[in-house]
Amino acid sequence: MSRGRLARWGRGGLLALVAIYSVFPIYFITVQSLKTAEEDVFGSPLWVLNPTFENYTELFAGSRARVRGYVIVPRVPFLVWMVNSALVLAGSLAVTMGAGVLAAYALGRLQPPGWVWWRRALFATYVIPHTILFIPLYQVIIALGLDDHQGALVLIYSTMALPFCVWILSAYYRNLPREIEESALVEGASPLAAFIRIVLPMSRNVLIAAGLFTVGTVGNDFMLASIFLLDPENQTVAAGLGVMDVSLEELLAVAGVNLAALPVAAGCALLARGYVRGLTAAMLEGA
Repeated sequence: MSRGRLARWGRGGLLALVAIYSVFPIYFITVQSLKTAEEDVFGSPLWVLNPTFENYTELFAGSRARVRGYVIVPRVPFLVWMVNSALVLAGSLAVTMGAGVLAAYALGRLQPPGWVWWRRALFATYVIPHTILFIPLYQVIIALGLDDHQGALVLIYSTMALPFCVWILSAYYRNLPREIEESALVEGASPLAAFIRIVLPMSRNVLIAAGLFTVGTVGNDFMLASIFLLDPENQTVAAGLGVMDVSLEELLAVAGVNLAALPVAAGCALLARGYVRGLTAAMLEGA
């Protein structure tokens, strides 16, 4: 066997191991969520022999939740949590992308005095641990009247994702050829029209990268959601499942985690190519 073929087989094997490592947690959670309580105790952790969707139906049972044998199935407003999570995610994306595009265009394209240091200062905020910000954040949330409200998470998540989004977008806009916009202006387009119709479509992949980073920021958080949302009717899926008592019925929580994670994972997988292209474009343009 030639050396080139061995190298290809080696790269293929390495990629297969990385893929298995990445997909296995999703597979494992899905298997656990399809088990009965009996099979969870006496069956194999790696596969399910008698799959059932009972754990998923119990999530939406609401007040009709029942006693299963000697186990009291928790009653959770899972549908409300899903709606709250979707609202927080949509709000965070809208605020982050809207403010991030405008700030990045100003720093990277208009380049006001000190724009280089502004970019560096924004990115340096990630050095500050989030744990030391709990008390100041809570004081700000109380002052704004957003205590125990989804708007608090929208504000916090947006501020957490904005520095990175502004950084990569401003890097892309910085070295984007100015002749592109100037040609549109010569044709009679206004600066705003040139930005919306030409610059934004050209930066689609970078916007995808910034958007997926924001989704990751929202999806990975548990502490902030559980701290700032205490009312079960206002909680997100992460906060609700994280604080519920699962000592008697952990399969219900596993099903909830899987049901909330699969749509996000599928969306990120579909946009993975754009994410890589966006990061590559931002890096090549001088980030």
